[in-house]
Amino acid sequence: MPHVRRSFERPSKSDVEALSSFSPATIHEAQGKLGALDCRIKPIKPGLRVCGPAITAGCHIGDNLMIFEAINLAKPGDVLVVDGGDNPNQGGFGDVLAAACIGRGIAGLVINAGVRDGRGLREIGFPVFSLGLCMKGTSKDTLGTVNHPVVVGGELITPGDIISADDDGVVVVREKDIAKLIAACEERDRHENHMMALHRQGKMDIEDRYAMMRAKGCVWED
Repeated sequence: MPHVRRSFERPSKSDVEALSSFSPATIHEAQGKLGALDCRIKPIKPGLRVCGPAITAGCHIGDNLMIFEAINLAKPGDVLVVDGGDNPNQGGFGDVLAAACIGRGIAGLVINAGVRDGRGLREIGFPVFSLGLCMKGTSKDTLGTVNHPVVVGGELITPGDIISADDDGVVVVREKDIAKLIAACEERDRHENHMMALHRQGKMDIEDRYAMMRAKGCVWED
């Protein structure tokens, strides 16, 4: 049913800032390999990065009407998450709407559809994560939802969930105990930094892996 919610509970700025220091891949691993959106949703150019609370819009396939209302209701730092029907063969967002997002302080866009005006979007530098580029425009006729849960990239995203995205893709954070997640991210980063330091020295700590491989029946032969 078409419906618009004007407000929702957002995470604290301190939680968002703390998570923004970790990569989406680290967050994904630290929360139990959960929350990663479909790998087809990628940035329109390398180097884009965004982290912030989700404001959601549910659009009828081939229509972008509800994006306008979501932009209108957004607060600075929000990440606009749009269910466009999992359709790459449409371009319902471009440089004009990107300018509107910038004007409202929106941090970025995640959409399971195509976008257009690729050159303009890249020049503006607005973080867009989509299924790719498509010049085909959309209508503005069909009602949908704003600030209701949506499924984008195979993941349920609720308004206020933290969205983190970079070159690797997009992850959604539903964890309410952010302090616990941050601690897990810090521990993972410490471990990986230690492993990389060993690897640079030509060392690999793989005895545990050898034990596991032996237990599974692996046999070595010269």
